[in-house]
Amino acid sequence: MTRPAEETVVIRPRRAFWMSATLAVLLVAVFVVVAVLLRGSNTGVRFQTSDQVAMIGIGVLLGLGTMLFAMPRVRADAEGIEVRNVLVGKRFAWTDVLSVSFPDGASWARLELPDDEYYSVMAVQAVDRERAVEAVRVLRRLHKQAWSE
Repeated sequence: MTRPAEETVVIRPRRAFWMSATLAVLLVAVFVVVAVLLRGSNTGVRFQTSDQVAMIGIGVLLGLGTMLFAMPRVRADAEGIEVRNVLVGKRFAWTDVLSVSFPDGASWARLELPDDEYYSVMAVQAVDRERAVEAVRVLRRLHKQAWSE
């Protein structure tokens, strides 16, 4: 897969998105069911409509929080790589990156930086299997091209 030097490569996790979306829908559904059944429970406590709305709201917030794990993304081009993990993003010039690695047993790839530091790349996840392998190959190719110039 050859790419022009000016093209930007965007990588997102696939299975993390589907797992997060499924869990988010499940959480909202459970909290809606609990909210509906809350009114008719025989616990001695009187639940009002506001309590039901609050339960649904909690389910929606938990669902949105779960979807944060579908947010990781990588944008890489000839100049560098921008990594956005769950909430925080950071851009590195290829000259600041020593290598792109995927250690055995690791959940995601990482950028090896000077002084024995590294930065996790959560967008390239082991559960994506062949997509992750191809993503690492593309990132390594861009890294190699930048270092050879």
